[in-house]
Amino acid sequence: MSRVSRNTTIRDRHRTQLARTKPPCAYEHCLFPGEPIDYDAHHLDPKAFQADHVIPVDAGGPDTLANKVPMHRACNRHKWKSLPGDDTGARVYETDRTW
Repeated sequence: MSRVSRNTTIRDRHRTQLARTKPPCAYEHCLFPGEPIDYDAHHLDPKAFQADHVIPVDAGGPDTLANKVPMHRACNRHKWKSLPGDDTGARVYETDRTW
């Protein structure tokens, strides 16, 4: 599994643009239905703002504003690498180990 290098300047610009109008969480299975994202919360707070890639970069999605949506931190962690339409929210762990 390879790590994708991302430009932090672009990341910060996209975060600012997404947060400008303080939109609600975009996760269809939101863990806090009806509760707004706390755009001023500490970054580790479950209701804090995170920009999520709709199609994960690891799955070939572009690191563009058009591929990013706002989410609660907890929702983003729950969604993880799920693709649109995948409602399982399950994480897939890869390892080089043989059992």
